Amino acid sequence: MAIAGTVDDQAGHATSSLDRLLALVKDDLEKVNRTIVEHMHSPIALIPQLAGHIIAAGGKRLRPVLTLASAGLVGYQGERHVKLAAVIELLHTATLLHDDVVDESELRRGRASANALFGNQPSVLVGDFLFSRSFELMVEDGSLAVLAILSRASSVIAEGEVLQLITANDTETTVESYLEVICSKTAALFAAACRIGAVVADRPKAEEDALSAYGLSLGVAFQLIDDALDYSSEQAVLGKTVGDDFREGKITLPVIHAFHAGDEEEKTFWRRCLEKLDQNDGDLDHAIALLRKHGSIDATIDYARKYGDDARQALAIFPDNPIRQAMFEAVDFCIERAY
Repeated sequence: MAIAGTVDDQAGHATSSLDRLLALVKDDLEKVNRTIVEHMHSPIALIPQLAGHIIAAGGKRLRPVLTLASAGLVGYQGERHVKLAAVIELLHTATLLHDDVVDESELRRGRASANALFGNQPSVLVGDFLFSRSFELMVEDGSLAVLAILSRASSVIAEGEVLQLITANDTETTVESYLEVICSKTAALFAAACRIGAVVADRPKAEEDALSAYGLSLGVAFQLIDDALDYSSEQAVLGKTVGDDFREGKITLPVIHAFHAGDEEEKTFWRRCLEKLDQNDGDLDHAIALLRKHGSIDATIDYARKYGDDARQALAIFPDNPIRQAMFEAVDFCIERAY
């Protein structure tokens, strides 16, 4: 699928749909960033140096933004959500450090990954440090409910990583298995980030569940678009080179769709490239051609749209207000990155 517009047009269009939400939480997000910096501190100089490298790569801080927005949506007036949003970002950053080691990634959002610069061992250990710091902040909050939600999310993410290893390079992976991986690996933290916004405000369980459902569906949509972009974007949009997933033999929804739609010759091609990792010059171009032939990028984006609709529907129990509207637009941000 051809992606319309220039790289700058695409990035600008997607970013604009997140602007309202970022503006609404701007002051609290600045507090979150200060909290993160404070809790990266260590007398072991390598720790803040390495952690600072990946945190500076930044992105939109979407997960902590969702915590702040969810708390605002239900009328929370305190300060607990700031530290807990920082917890979410520290957990996320720790998983990125570990992911890049497992995937042997050399780039992270267009910059050299921490493991490429500092090595695998420091990256794993600093990831462990950030996990530990996040749990210190959870304990400071003092809520067993919050601790239960975030510790459970951490274990689910780890389960998702292991499940991805089990299904790696297996072209017979089903859509259901793939969705199980991304629900655990990516969407679980989105769901937890949103749920704790209601928990700190002591809102009814129905509101907790609605925000969690919003986050889960948004997280799945976000990952689906990431997987589509890997075969159809410029590095400046996605922050990594086109075809990273292909080179690593990752089985994502575009590949699953094309594999099952293809003939035996095409299946043989996918098995050689992704199961055996026997890849030649021109194989990535051929893979992209097969994805286009079978409409696999479009199909992946359609899946993402369905999850985006589910996310919007989950917010239906809340009264219409600027934050709810901005959270609707955050769904648009996740989907529009594909264009």
